[in-house]
Amino acid sequence: MEYEDHEGQVLSFVAGLALGAILGAGVALLTAPEKGKKTRRRLVKAARDARDTAQDRFEYISDEVRDRVDGAVQGARQRISR
Repeated sequence: MEYEDHEGQVLSFVAGLALGAILGAGVALLTAPEKGKKTRRRLVKAARDARDTAQDRFEYISDEVRDRVDGAVQGARQRISR
């Protein structure tokens, strides 16, 4: 169905966004002129922040998709029951 294709595209986008954010933050931190211990702390914090952001966005998108699917199912049931 159409909404399944859209859901897959959205999930792929979110996964790519999260991966890009993590990789970008890692490269930026690793190339920064700081001591190793401080850089590792910043890298861990950036990874946690990226994970939390990705998780929040995934939950939001999942809720949106679920609501749209529920609405489509209800609409289909109403059309069938007529």
